[in-house]
Amino acid sequence: MRLEKRHPHGAGPLAACIAASAAPLGALLFTLLVSGLLVLWAGAPVGRSYALLLQGAAGSVFALSETLTRATPLILTGLAAAVAFKARLMNIGAEGQLYAGALAAVAVGGLHGGTGLAWPAPLLFAAMMLAAALAGALLLLGPALLKSHLGVDEVVTTLLLNFVMLLLVSALLDGSMKDPLAMGWPQSVALQGSLELSRLLPPTRLHTGLLWALASALLLWALLWRTVPGFDIRAAGANARAAAFAGVPVTRTVVLVALLSGGLAGLAGAIEVAGRTGYLTLDMSPGYGYGGIVIAMLAGLHPLGVAAAGCFVAGLLVGADSMGRAVGVPTYIADVIVATALLAVLVARLLTQYRVRWR
Repeated sequence: MRLEKRHPHGAGPLAACIAASAAPLGALLFTLLVSGLLVLWAGAPVGRSYALLLQGAAGSVFALSETLTRATPLILTGLAAAVAFKARLMNIGAEGQLYAGALAAVAVGGLHGGTGLAWPAPLLFAAMMLAAALAGALLLLGPALLKSHLGVDEVVTTLLLNFVMLLLVSALLDGSMKDPLAMGWPQSVALQGSLELSRLLPPTRLHTGLLWALASALLLWALLWRTVPGFDIRAAGANARAAAFAGVPVTRTVVLVALLSGGLAGLAGAIEVAGRTGYLTLDMSPGYGYGGIVIAMLAGLHPLGVAAAGCFVAGLLVGADSMGRAVGVPTYIADVIVATALLAVLVARLLTQYRVRWR
């Protein structure tokens, strides 16, 4: 078996458009088929399980609000992965950058027993968000510079920094940043109410952080496809040597990408603290940073697609909880569905660009 690259205009523009449209649909049908077999294996009816999955994700105002609340950090970490991968900067450290942002937000907004600095609430909130974005950006800037100047593999450095950051957070929550009123539980002091994000649909948990995530997706799309720095990012990702030969400042572009990617992940941490939890704990993220990588790949590294993919993955995770309680299917089926969907989409995209030849 060998792969043969398809000619971009060999089958005509209409056939190419049909193939590009059919690939995601085929990937979705394949995912539903494989997941359905697993549901049958668990001893549950497939039709009812899928109906419960959909109902649990978007069958009511409460269900939809939970899905969108879960989608907010996933969209931001997905954008962080997408812009980094677009420039061939393999940022695997969004989880650590998220915790760095949350830690910085609590450090600024939770000073003096949660009252913060003696600043007006809007100014303190802006400083809190800026500190979070800066903390995430600086955590990625080091690996980016090591890659550009010394050729150090950023996959290893960003991945290891996740564990370093989690250990640092654990030490601080058991030490100087521990809330004395938490009855021994390792958590930070809670933020004052004026620093928390307002609710979009009271009394649900959906907060205005969703608007921050959607606005970030729109702004990142505009940056990548409507500005010169965005062109530099795409050129550096396509071929760094050719881009440098053409005059693209590759090192400066890598630094910009590191600041953007890390800043978005750090912002996700601050929004989680200010919008959902109110304080920092070690289990605040169930893997949002790693989930962002999957979302970025599902979206084809397109910022607007990341918003849709984030809602899709969040819906699966939320709906699986409802489905599991009703029919006894393990909630881990959601992880299987997400992983199968990712593999199916990647294979479908491969087959739209290459044809399989059998010898």
